[in-house]
Amino acid sequence: MSEPGSFRAYLEAARVAVDGELDRLLPAAGEPPARLHEAMRYGLFVGGKRLRPALCLLAGELYGGDREQLLPGAAALEMIHTFSLIHDDLPALDDDDLRRGRPTVHRRYDEATALLVGDGLLTLALTTLVSEPPAMAAERRLRATRVVGRAVGTAGMIGGQMADLEAERSWPKAARAALESIHRHKTGALIVASVRIGGIYAGAGEEADRLLTTLAERLGLMFQIRDDILDVEGSDETLGKTAGKDARAHKLTYPALLGVDESRQLLGRIADEAGELAAGLPGDGGVVGSLIRFVATRDR
Repeated sequence: MSEPGSFRAYLEAARVAVDGELDRLLPAAGEPPARLHEAMRYGLFVGGKRLRPALCLLAGELYGGDREQLLPGAAALEMIHTFSLIHDDLPALDDDDLRRGRPTVHRRYDEATALLVGDGLLTLALTTLVSEPPAMAAERRLRATRVVGRAVGTAGMIGGQMADLEAERSWPKAARAALESIHRHKTGALIVASVRIGGIYAGAGEEADRLLTTLAERLGLMFQIRDDILDVEGSDETLGKTAGKDARAHKLTYPALLGVDESRQLLGRIADEAGELAAGLPGDGGVVGSLIRFVATRDR
């Protein structure tokens, strides 16, 4: 059971709110084309922490944002994250049979449907960002859409995925710099966008945006280092996906490059930096401090 004021408690409450918003925004499972809409809901509602939407809500609420105004953007972030997982699991990329402890979308349905599910979630997410909530100033919605669009595109997540694929075939000579760049783009870019748009929706201003960006960059790198470690030490059951795939694919990861112990030390140093940055946020810092510990120590 989570302690009141902990990030785990915050995350649990956020997940319920975000799932309700996702249910509102997605077409009903029976709405034509029914198979596609059913598969979109399957991909979204098979579980998941809802970390990125929770980061959006937390950042926005720290700067006085209203949760109801923040929820559409938070839900759009989860659609984008799920789109990336569905496509990442396809045979042409990571070729995985499990996601969140259940069959991946292309295994539950088929590869063509999985491709279209990802396309549908991404386009619905961008439509949501630019149009919801209608009562919010249009400039804030447009700015949030630009931030997320860049984070997802070839300058962000999709570009990072391409670099990750290329590094599987042959590690770059400057492997450490390449590894950090891959992680900042493939994983970190959407985490940074999630934090930033919370501040944008709340009207937090440029100085706050710089602080949130810098903190979120640390969180994104921490998240991926921990993910790399878990792939070495975790199991299919605890992770909800196939463990040990990075080593088998000869992926460029922190444990592969530095070893597990040095990867843990690096994770601890970045967590310390994140804690120092968090001291500049409004509020008492309790939930944010708990967030940093959660990212550094999570087991799935």
